Amino acid sequence: MPKIIAERQHRTFTDEHGVVVHYYVWAPGKPKGIVQLAHGVGEHALRYELLAQDLVNAGYAVYADDHRGHGATGVEYWKGDLSKIGKLGVGGLRATQQNLLELTALAKAEHPNIPFTMLGHSWGSLMVQNLLNQGEHSYDAVVLTGTALRTPRDMNGGDLNARHKHLGTTGAEWLSRDPAVAEAFVADPLTTDAKVLQLFDVLDGLRLFGTPKRVQPPVPLLIMVGDDDPLGGEKSAKKLADAYLRKGELTDVELIVYPGARHEVFNETNQQEVRDDLIAWLDSRLFPTA
Repeated sequence: MPKIIAERQHRTFTDEHGVVVHYYVWAPGKPKGIVQLAHGVGEHALRYELLAQDLVNAGYAVYADDHRGHGATGVEYWKGDLSKIGKLGVGGLRATQQNLLELTALAKAEHPNIPFTMLGHSWGSLMVQNLLNQGEHSYDAVVLTGTALRTPRDMNGGDLNARHKHLGTTGAEWLSRDPAVAEAFVADPLTTDAKVLQLFDVLDGLRLFGTPKRVQPPVPLLIMVGDDDPLGGEKSAKKLADAYLRKGELTDVELIVYPGARHEVFNETNQQEVRDDLIAWLDSRLFPTA
C-alpha cells in the first residue's frame, strides 16, 4: 500500500503560568492508538516529522509539543529572541513536565478509549522517568530513546561531542553517523547545544537525576539506544533496564541496542530500521491478538 502523507496540525494551549505551549498533531482518519513524543534539550518537535508520518501510516495518532523555551513555544515566550532558545522560563522543569501531562489529557480527550504510549527522547526520556516516579500514570506503554540511568556516574553531564569532535566541525557529530544530521542541526535557528547546566538552573539540572521507583500501574517498556551514544550508551541503558525490572517491578522490559549508532536513533543511518522496530513493538504490546 502506498504511504499516506498526514497533514500536520499546529495547535496551542495556555498553561497555569500563562505560557502558550505550541504542539503538533498528526493523525490517520481513525487511529488505533496514540503516541505522544517528548523531544530532547535544544531541539523541537518538528525534527520528528518522518517518525510521525510512519506512525500515522501504522495507524497511530501522534502528539508532540515544543517544550518550555524550545521551538515555537520558546520563540513566542522569549518574544523572538533566539539567543534564549532552550531556557525554560517561568515554572522551569516542573512546569515543563506538567505541560506533558496536559498534552496527554488533551490527546486522550480527543481520542478516548484507545491505547496511549508515551515516548521520550533524551531529555524527554528523563522527564518521562520523573513522571513515572511521581505516582500513578495513565500510559499503556512507555518508550525511552537516547536515554540513560539518571546518576552522575551513568549519565554524561559534560561535553557530549567530546569523543566525536574529530569527525567534523559542527559540534553536533555526536547526534548521528549521518553528517547531514549535524549540518541540519546547526543550520536550524530553533536548535541549540544541549548544555543543560547553561540552559537550566542548578535545581532543575539536579531534578533530572534519579533512579526508577515502582511503576504503577505496570506497563511494557521499550528502551532504544545506540552503543556509541555519549549520553549513556549500552552500559547505562542496560543498568536502566535492570533497574526497571528490579526497582520498577516491571515484567516486560525490552532493550534494543543499535551497533555503531549515536544519540539520535531516529535520525541515524539505520533510522528506518529503528522506526520499524518501534512500530512492531507497539503493535505486539498494544494489540497482541491482532
